[in-house]
Amino acid sequence: MYRAPLSDISFTLKHVAGLGDALADGAFPDLAEDVVDAVLAEAGRFAAEEVASLNAVGDRVGARLKDGDVTTPDGWRETYAAWRAGGWNGIAVAEEAGGQGLPMALSVATAEMWNSACMAFALCPLLNMGAMEALQRHGSKKLQALYLPRLVSGEWTATMNLTEPQAGSDVGALRTRAEPCGDGTYRLFGQKIFITYGEHDLADNIIHLVLARLPDAPAGTKGISLFLVPKFVVSDDGSIGARNDVICASLEHKLGIHASPTCTMIYGDGRHGDAPGALGWLIGEENHGLACMFTMMNNARLMVGIQGVAQAERALQQATLFALERRQGRAPGDSGEAMSPIADHPDIRRTLMEMRALTAAARAICYACALAGDMAARSGDADRQARVDLLTPIAKAFPTDIGVHVASLGIQVHGGMGYVEETGAAQILRDARIAPIYEGTNGIQAIDLVTRKLTRGDCVGAFINEMKEIAEKARAVNRPEFGEMGNRLGDALDDLTAASDHLLALLRKGGEAEALAGATPYLRLFGLAAGGGYLAKGALNALGGPKEGDTRHVAVARFFAEQMLPETAALRAQVMTGADAVLAADPALWAE
Repeated sequence: MYRAPLSDISFTLKHVAGLGDALADGAFPDLAEDVVDAVLAEAGRFAAEEVASLNAVGDRVGARLKDGDVTTPDGWRETYAAWRAGGWNGIAVAEEAGGQGLPMALSVATAEMWNSACMAFALCPLLNMGAMEALQRHGSKKLQALYLPRLVSGEWTATMNLTEPQAGSDVGALRTRAEPCGDGTYRLFGQKIFITYGEHDLADNIIHLVLARLPDAPAGTKGISLFLVPKFVVSDDGSIGARNDVICASLEHKLGIHASPTCTMIYGDGRHGDAPGALGWLIGEENHGLACMFTMMNNARLMVGIQGVAQAERALQQATLFALERRQGRAPGDSGEAMSPIADHPDIRRTLMEMRALTAAARAICYACALAGDMAARSGDADRQARVDLLTPIAKAFPTDIGVHVASLGIQVHGGMGYVEETGAAQILRDARIAPIYEGTNGIQAIDLVTRKLTRGDCVGAFINEMKEIAEKARAVNRPEFGEMGNRLGDALDDLTAASDHLLALLRKGGEAEALAGATPYLRLFGLAAGGGYLAKGALNALGGPKEGDTRHVAVARFFAEQMLPETAALRAQVMTGADAVLAADPALWAE
């Protein structure tokens, strides 16, 4: 069973991401630290006692489709109703919009708990958050008045409709069309695939945000508009009316997250509605839909990153418990007659510590990204927004890769029992494996980091300098438990600096292909250096802060620095000298 790691979550949120300093500085004048603690404690209780019970049955039973209607497993509707009644859906939404007005960083921390407890359940509200933000920023006052209150309350849920069979990551190739009706409404026709919670029985209405083309739209991404298309048409007084001409045609049979319905949605096939075509309303301006959708996607990318953290945390907890109970052989130094817990064997200890350190680093990156977003929104400062933009692809890709890796290590700790479904270790890996793919594959995140974020001003240099200050402080600590933490972090930051300069030089002279050949190892390098920096910051804060005497944070940061950060030297070599091997690989790739 899952237990929320409240101590680690609270420490990372306050003393690594920086919420504690922000509260002290008055950045959130209506928020006190005891309120933060109370929110985290109640979220942890609800996740462990209510949501976690859905995980196994959801995996075993899955979502079921019949005649266009999707039924979720037993207990799903009741738990969602209780979750919604708790106000969790609107935790980071402004109070004037009906939410609680709490920081996004706090919402991300609670999202970690929902996803650790049951990722398939947490996927539904994940999309609500991005949809609410997109509607707040780009929707008309009328659309906001009709839809936001019920989306904020969770009475209605939302989806994001981008992907089509012929247009996966290439959104510009989509064909769904929207025909204007002359009265401010549109009729949509087309097919969308991989639509998470496109149909379900948890809410009274489902609000689809759909990318489509107008008849005279330019080709490519410059000709895409965003439309709001409800499952049931909403009257001007907010009441639910007739069924719209949109239907779920099929559910995907997936590797994991079985209880999360992944739908093929058909718009305008004539089965429902008073006229052919699904009735929709424009969000934002015509042919500017991708910019509107990116508001939702950036939110979703951070939330997918926290899914990686969540699955890593669940795998860590399960593997640790198993290792303490399972006995095999005798560990070095154990002179007893009984077999030793496998946790006493050095290699298992190393494996468990790798799982813990990677999970902690990924958590720190996600929380830091979320708090940077809070501070940017409150200040309007361009440099702070640049930090959010820089961290977003890293916060999506690095933690989701970590989630898969840590889940795989969890199976390894279980041995043969991890490979069978009985223990549940296999489900964690199956569920985690989707996160590096959706909301923009991790390869696309690496491309974004290299071609858009690295080239934008000096945001990378500013981040590296901030991390170097932490490294210098760690070097100056004259305590043996810090080991080589400061030196290894400094070396990793030197590797990141050299790799960054190399990629920038390539891009400036037109070597885009060479730069992109190193994009994925560069993102991994960046994630390791950032994670090492944040963990070192936590170790430093643990020395004289509220966790004085608790050496866990120091031990985790030291392990990460001495065991994980040496990888940055190899990644630097891949980025700076590996492009030729990648670009010359055609004969080997396509040989019969």
